[in-house]
Amino acid sequence: MKAMILAAGLGTRLKPFTDHHPKALAPVNGKTVLQRNIEYLQRHGIVDIIVNVHHFADQIEKAINDANGRGSNLTISDERDEVLETGGGILKAAWFLNDNEDFVVINADILTDLDLSAMIAAHREHGSLATLAVTTRKSSRALLFDKENELCGWRNDKTGETKGKKGKPMAFSGLQVLSPNIFKNIHFTGKFSIIDVYLELCYKYMITAFDHSDGLFMDIGSPEKLAAAEKIFP
Repeated sequence: MKAMILAAGLGTRLKPFTDHHPKALAPVNGKTVLQRNIEYLQRHGIVDIIVNVHHFADQIEKAINDANGRGSNLTISDERDEVLETGGGILKAAWFLNDNEDFVVINADILTDLDLSAMIAAHREHGSLATLAVTTRKSSRALLFDKENELCGWRNDKTGETKGKKGKPMAFSGLQVLSPNIFKNIHFTGKFSIIDVYLELCYKYMITAFDHSDGLFMDIGSPEKLAAAEKIFP
């Protein structure tokens, strides 16, 4: 099984660190979040990983090369010319990911103790096109799921914008398991969000929630959250 770590973002909320470094190299108790997510994937048997880069791309490449991949087979997806957002980044990496097996995508700036092996098993059991890690934590933007835990809509509480149907609001954790069939059904090009793909496809295909509200989760998108992560993840 393969995985992608999304590490191309600008990380504007993590300034001033990201004025000089990519957010994937933010340190938590002596380890970068990139290293922690490589090790997280390793614990679940995943060592073939592609990492997309844009913001301070050279620093990420150097960190990977200096550590000799940290025991994984790491490949770079170069987005130096233009950051492609989550959907565009995944599509650009299709040449690596699309080998007729399910694959994992994880944001570089999250830390969690979610049982990824259990999530992969649930994804396969349901035969989903995509399985999305979610929690009940409060978020200004929520994915909406129906009674069968299938995606049916999206809501932005700050702007009042909604898409799709009403449902139970859940916060997306930036971790997902995808079927390779996703690539046959992406009709967007260039820069786009994978969430827009899911909202287009959820009426035809099964896109399910994997609730890990009872576990640990932290995104390190701001200096305050980065400091809080050090108290949670040793």
